[in-house]
Amino acid sequence: MKLKTFILLIVGISFLLVGCNTRDLDSGNAYETKNFVRIQEYGGVGYTLRGSRKETGEIAEENRAQVEQAVQNFFMKNYKTDVIIHNFVSAADGVSVFVESVGEPHFYTFAIVPVDVKNKEINIDSVWSQEGQVENAIKGGLYAMAFDEEFTKLNQYLENLTLEYPVVGTPIKAIENVMGTGFSTPYYFITPFGDVFKELFETYINSPELTRKELKIFFEENNNYDPDNVAVGIEFYMKDANTEPDEVIHEKVITEIREMQGIPKGSYSVMLNDNLIDPKSGIGAKENTLGHFSPERIIKE
Repeated sequence: MKLKTFILLIVGISFLLVGCNTRDLDSGNAYETKNFVRIQEYGGVGYTLRGSRKETGEIAEENRAQVEQAVQNFFMKNYKTDVIIHNFVSAADGVSVFVESVGEPHFYTFAIVPVDVKNKEINIDSVWSQEGQVENAIKGGLYAMAFDEEFTKLNQYLENLTLEYPVVGTPIKAIENVMGTGFSTPYYFITPFGDVFKELFETYINSPELTRKELKIFFEENNNYDPDNVAVGIEFYMKDANTEPDEVIHEKVITEIREMQGIPKGSYSVMLNDNLIDPKSGIGAKENTLGHFSPERIIKE
């Protein structure tokens, strides 16, 4: 089905997360032919934030060790989490630093380091993140820890699809460098919300050494959460260039996810793009994207 409304929603979400550039969806194939790249080749090169200034990135790179230490301190102080620094992306008045957590809970996210261009200074004491961004990433990582067996089954199914059909996921390098979408794999990301997950986050902050066993107990005691409160966004790309999204493959995934037992509780959407992604925004959804979303999303109890 054609999903212009859904594509606009995805673009809007990306803007809220990282201030991505957007484009006129009606400009059509001319823009795509000139500016898009094959998904297999995308590792984040060309990614651009709205209103960014190259000077902020240059100053940050000149002070890279200082910036990295400030970001690591920010995550340890505020979220009891050690992180690996993957990438700097210039912003309007600072630099977005994309990171990956060390160990579990596992997730990808970002923090913003203000840069004073006039004085060529890094404001290391003012590192910040967008409201709820890191919190949601941690919640997703904790959810994946608690239901590791269920996620393993989902992972195996999605990985097998790439062996059986001409589809691929998002390169891990792109996820590391510019996505910042919380708990993510090449095939999906998850976004939990609601009171149970708020309590889960608070439990983690008070006791960051939570074990998988303790997390399982937490969910056994709080198993009344709504599956709508765990969004699981599955996204594939066609493997071959100049190939339209295959409706047969798309419907097969929808049907099999709907019928599958033993995968994580949640609200599932399934997207299938052609082979191209916009490197500036990191978005592959476009006019020909096939999608399955609200109100037809798949609810797994």
